[in-house]
Amino acid sequence: MPHRRALAPARAPSSDALTADLVGIGILVGGKGSPEPNIEDTLLFASVQGMEHDDLRVLAILVTWFGVHSGRVNADRLTRLAGLQESRRVRAFWSALGYWRGSDRRLARLARGYRGSRLDLLAVGTDLQVGRHGEDPRFAGSKLRVPTNVLRDRPSDVLSPAELASRHSAYRWRLVIGPTYRADIWAALERQPSLSAANLATRAYGSFATAWQTRRDFETWRLARGS
Repeated sequence: MPHRRALAPARAPSSDALTADLVGIGILVGGKGSPEPNIEDTLLFASVQGMEHDDLRVLAILVTWFGVHSGRVNADRLTRLAGLQESRRVRAFWSALGYWRGSDRRLARLARGYRGSRLDLLAVGTDLQVGRHGEDPRFAGSKLRVPTNVLRDRPSDVLSPAELASRHSAYRWRLVIGPTYRADIWAALERQPSLSAANLATRAYGSFATAWQTRRDFETWRLARGS
């Protein structure tokens, strides 16, 4: 049977599992982290939790994480995932983050992912808050209006790139190879070299061709190291 490429996970995690996944990608919300969760899956589910359930704590720390680590996000996959969301609020959120980090050309498509009217982060009180404190400069001009001081920004709430790389092999290989499907496949092979190309493609959401090529290169690399 030919490999059918998946883009999104089959189901959302439970609340406890999402918290563990957040810790696993370097977001310090307390508790034990999952072992190397998929980065884009975790970011997406956190944004749904924040935007659809008004969880400002999760949103605040998610925005801080993105400010530190957006250069190591697989922008292609994150853009596709965000575009699949039915929620206008979730799409507007990712559009706003893409706009904020617009100096990274990979995120240009993410910024264009929502073309509707501008939305307020808060259900009530946005006009009053903006009138008193102004807009959060990270979102100014974007599709999401966020008052200053609503989403606090504390870099100490997230791991640094070096700290996260020491704990998350896919993130580490993204530093070496680039934020690509190949990096995630290479990390999976490092953990379990016996995985087939089809299994690798499924785990990393990549194409079979990318998985097959990466597996071949990984075997060559192992042979070279052994010699």
